[in-house]
Amino acid sequence: MLDINFIRENSKKVKEACENKNVKIDVGRVLALDKGKRELITEMETLKAEQNKISRGGKENNVLITQAKEIKEKIKSMEPELEKIEIELKDLLLQLPNIPFDDVPVGKDDSGNVVLRHSGHKPIFLFSKPKDYMELGEALDLIDTKRAGKVAGSRFGYIKGQLALLEFALINLVMDTVKGEGFIPVIPPVMLKDEMARGTGYFEAGDRNEAYFLPDDNMYLVGTSEQSLVAMHADEILNEKDLPLRYAGFSTCFRREAGSYGKDTKGILRVHQFDKLEMVIFSKPEDSKKEHQLLLSIEEKLMKALGLPYQVINICTGDLGRPAAAKYDIECWLPSENKYRETHSTSNCTDFQARRLNIRYRDKSGKVSFVHILNGTAFAIGRILIMIMENYQQKDGSIKVPKALQRYCGFKVIKN
Repeated sequence: MLDINFIRENSKKVKEACENKNVKIDVGRVLALDKGKRELITEMETLKAEQNKISRGGKENNVLITQAKEIKEKIKSMEPELEKIEIELKDLLLQLPNIPFDDVPVGKDDSGNVVLRHSGHKPIFLFSKPKDYMELGEALDLIDTKRAGKVAGSRFGYIKGQLALLEFALINLVMDTVKGEGFIPVIPPVMLKDEMARGTGYFEAGDRNEAYFLPDDNMYLVGTSEQSLVAMHADEILNEKDLPLRYAGFSTCFRREAGSYGKDTKGILRVHQFDKLEMVIFSKPEDSKKEHQLLLSIEEKLMKALGLPYQVINICTGDLGRPAAAKYDIECWLPSENKYRETHSTSNCTDFQARRLNIRYRDKSGKVSFVHILNGTAFAIGRILIMIMENYQQKDGSIKVPKALQRYCGFKVIKN
């Protein structure tokens, strides 16, 4: 959420951010409600001061006692109006998006995203046509979506045998990579209270439809471990000496994939349940841009370790999402589709989530300020397995294992 003082002083910038992020919010209404709230509070405080003055000097004066009672009733009659204004104002404030940085490209949708660089070489196959990952997975008995469909329905899959061992290898690769940067390994809860889920700032963007909700418990299943990692420090004041505070979380994640009917419905590219390694950083405001570059560099380091060809994308305003002030995606080459597909993202959410969850830090002088919060994908396991399978496939249908993973999994090739 944005600071109301910032909105008052930068209403034009806020309106521009809403327009560039395709968010339809009446900023004028926000300002009008804020003004009405302040005027009402001022009036109530004036009446309370008058009431107190009368009460002190008129304990034995029936006329003054009556006046004090009338003022008290007037104040009481104003309280419902104040509550009504506060509810509407809070609702609108929660819908306002974060302000994009000035160097974020302006665009209406993903067509406005900018390719920053390419890395690696697309594989050259010395056979007629590369297989897609499902052909490879079924032939090698690595992926079983038919039985998963029988057990759980569509968009689920069993990951089996050596491919399951590759998942554990990927986890170990990530943890060994990030520990040198001071990341603390975490296995977080996969359920969130309603107020914690809202605190991350995604639900107003429609992500509520993506989430699995447990009505009897008023709990949500996480769509990414970012949500429970960020909420971990809700209502806390961190010490400046502990910042930046860096976490690497591993969890199973759950998404409905609402609105994606007919899109990637087969296989394991877009599923309801998947495992993911996520990085989250709490930093001082002046350090967040540097921390964002660190997250991106770690993502690229991991992709280079696997030898996968990829491109880095600077996400434009219209594709940025509500919480982010800046965002980068990494897209990996997928041979069967002859195009790049997203595997990573990393966002600088500045103090947007921290304000919603009341996460602050105290500096050396004793001043308390909101932290900046950043997130970045280490590996979305299913998608990385897909990219390894397709880019490392061999003519005989086997799959080479990237060298960086061989010491963790104990084999160099996946074959029958």
